Amino acid sequence: MARNTLMDPPVEQLLDKVDSKFTLVALGALRARQINAYYNSLGEGLGRIVPPQVTSVSGKPLSIAFEEIAADKIVYERALDEEEDDGEQRALTEAMEAAMAGGAFGEDPAVIDEGPSAG
Repeated sequence: MARNTLMDPPVEQLLDKVDSKFTLVALGALRARQINAYYNSLGEGLGRIVPPQVTSVSGKPLSIAFEEIAADKIVYERALDEEEDDGEQRALTEAMEAAMAGGAFGEDPAVIDEGPSAG
């Protein structure tokens, strides 16, 4: 089976597993650090770090991390803080109300000065 790419698994296959290339980079880097920490802690008996979830011929943590992502062994969950999101929306609403009340848009916000008229 001949491949036209130097990377296995192919980037296209990895991008199908996540929502963006930035998520792929962050997820791969995070997992590669965990794998590296696992290998560095061998013999210490801590057992807190999850070992690699796939068998790989590569000894490089990032390659192993990408293989885990391709095999659906590593997934991510986007956490949205609803309270933080509500706070941002509230601040935006308050700023808009303050601008309207303070006359930042002139006497009537619906009237727009378009400059000198042609008439």
